[in-house]
Amino acid sequence: MVSRAESSDLKSPAYILGRSEQELGRLARQSKLIDPITRRFFEAAGLGEGMRVLDIGSGAGHVTAIAAEIVGPSGEVVGVDRSSDALDSARALMETKKLRNVTFVGGDASAMSFEKSFDAVVGRYVLQFQTEPASMIRALLGHVRPGGIVVFHELDWTGARSTPKVPLYDQSCRWILETIQRNGVEGHMGTKLHAAYLAAGLPPPALALESILGNGEDEERIRLVTDVIGTLQESIVAAGFATAAEIDLATLPQRIAAQALGTRSVLVCRSEIGAWSRVPA
Repeated sequence: MVSRAESSDLKSPAYILGRSEQELGRLARQSKLIDPITRRFFEAAGLGEGMRVLDIGSGAGHVTAIAAEIVGPSGEVVGVDRSSDALDSARALMETKKLRNVTFVGGDASAMSFEKSFDAVVGRYVLQFQTEPASMIRALLGHVRPGGIVVFHELDWTGARSTPKVPLYDQSCRWILETIQRNGVEGHMGTKLHAAYLAAGLPPPALALESILGNGEDEERIRLVTDVIGTLQESIVAAGFATAAEIDLATLPQRIAAQALGTRSVLVCRSEIGAWSRVPA
């Protein structure tokens, strides 16, 4: 059973990526590349069969599904998100995957109370949207049993680059970083996880970093960047970082691919960083 607190003093900036059908589709495409990384972080953190897991900012349910598969039928996952549209998509995904050990709840997990404690709290790309990430982690610790796991997967856009240089790819990554930072989103949250865990009162976390690499022939990997440009295009233009004509979203992936093929370049996407620690006994 879940109850909601009257209010919460934790604040976060508006979710700049939105919850449109286009954005939910982007998340589904992204999950095909990113889910294996998240699974490795969760397994390295110690998630295992039979655990009860709380997934923060569960979105379209991709991370919830990973946790549910890891803990198995004897375990349980509770996903929490503020968006009813995202929760509907997540429930549909669980039906598709035939995962019966999942419950979804609408709201802010840091302002809720739960009937039972959890063995782990997890989240992907959640803390970057919090004004005070350490405060959110600290609030969530009340839901986790002593010795339980806290594991988050966040990004650092500093790692995005191309070798040899692909100007349009590098520019696209800069557009993303500059736009999200302008809108209050932390584009370097991955490398700030260590400090956030310590500030929340947790022991120093274990850290891991992976990244997605591609080349001019890897449309799926190029779209990992250009799909985000599509979601952020209005904000990019409004900020004056680029015009719609300069972006030319319809041809952006093909133009990046042509530049990369011409120089036989490797495209490195943002850094995917995991951090995990255990709640002190």
